[in-house]
Amino acid sequence: MTPAGFSPRSRSVAVAGALAAGFALLALVGPFIVPHDPLAVDLAQRFEAPNLVHLLGTDHLGRDILSRLIAGARTTLGSVLVVLALVLALGVSVGGLAGMLGGRIDAALMRLCDVFLTVPTFVLALFMIGALGTGLVNVVAAIVLSHWAWYARIVRGLVLESKARDYVLAARIAGAPARAIFAEHVLPGIVPPLAALATLDIGHMALHVAGLSFLGLGVQPPTPEWGVMINDARAFFWTRPLLVVWPGLAIALAVLAFNRLGDALRDRLDPTLVAGRGL
Repeated sequence: MTPAGFSPRSRSVAVAGALAAGFALLALVGPFIVPHDPLAVDLAQRFEAPNLVHLLGTDHLGRDILSRLIAGARTTLGSVLVVLALVLALGVSVGGLAGMLGGRIDAALMRLCDVFLTVPTFVLALFMIGALGTGLVNVVAAIVLSHWAWYARIVRGLVLESKARDYVLAARIAGAPARAIFAEHVLPGIVPPLAALATLDIGHMALHVAGLSFLGLGVQPPTPEWGVMINDARAFFWTRPLLVVWPGLAIALAVLAFNRLGDALRDRLDPTLVAGRGL
């Protein structure tokens, strides 16, 4: 019989946590530990197989693949971190305002959210990029604008639930201003479920960043980014498939790790919260 502390479920969470921590560490210190310059072109060493000098080989321009993967972790996951910070800030602001004030303000803000929620997020992101233009900054803005409404809806629901609790009612009866009630009594209670949701969304948003970069709408070559690496390698897929496999594997592992970690956080912090939504 497997001990409770070492159940298959616990092991999968531990593995996911280790992978997520590894990717986060690479994003933080990766550019300082790369074995080679990820931008250095050496046509004499193009398409080298994995060896002791280039552990994962080189690409069509002779650039070290491992170095580009490590440097790309900061670009991809760093972009996701910025997106999440902006989405949370906007979602908490709009959802908190709607939930705390109610009435016509609540109705107007929720109708605005409905407008953004009627279109699938990836399609809306493509539309935003079409309006804003290509580039990493515009991709971040597009993903934020296509995701904030869902977070605002969730925050509003959590705020309405918190407002019905006794300690919040007591603060309102005591005459505390709405801003103080939100900051001191409501916000601490909604942080745990929001943390679980944000962790679940890291993989989802990483796919957005990499997917848009793959389409040539996000990060532009020669900047190392996983989606850009796949786009660069697709012309050589049948002759050099590993050029596509390595960045694809990095994306897959990152998405799986953060999704599993987010599931575990959701189950621990708020088992009743439904995290799925249409793409």
